[in-house]
Amino acid sequence: MLRDEINNAIKDAMKAKDERKLSTLRMVNSSLKNADIDARGQGKPPLSDEDLLGLLQKMIKQRQESVALYDKGGRPELAAAEREEIAVISAYLPKQMSDDEVNAAIAAIVKETGAAGMKDMSKVIAALKAKYAGQMDFGKASGLVKAALTG
Repeated sequence: MLRDEINNAIKDAMKAKDERKLSTLRMVNSSLKNADIDARGQGKPPLSDEDLLGLLQKMIKQRQESVALYDKGGRPELAAAEREEIAVISAYLPKQMSDDEVNAAIAAIVKETGAAGMKDMSKVIAALKAKYAGQMDFGKASGLVKAALTG
């Protein structure tokens, strides 16, 4: 389970005295616990591994946005720190699909679901998320799905 893997990595980082990795993994662990608390407050069970992958992708996206802002603002040391955090978090995501693989997956799901137009876009995205959680950037994928359904 992903949680156990992260907790074990925290212990390993403590033993290795790897401060960057330790602080990043503690932050990830904290975010996971906060998401569990939110879910519990809504009467839902703890997050599944697929939900955790989505949360990790969200954290990476936030850091990528920060890197862009730091680079633009002339703060390379802060941008480098964010890039290191992205590398640590990315280690817990499955291998990302290439653009060709994403396009092939979208074509297969469109055919599988019988999607015929934009009204079916949410059905296609839901099927992609169920089948390829953590393996693709769904922000990019939604644009590709839109193009596939309109063109």
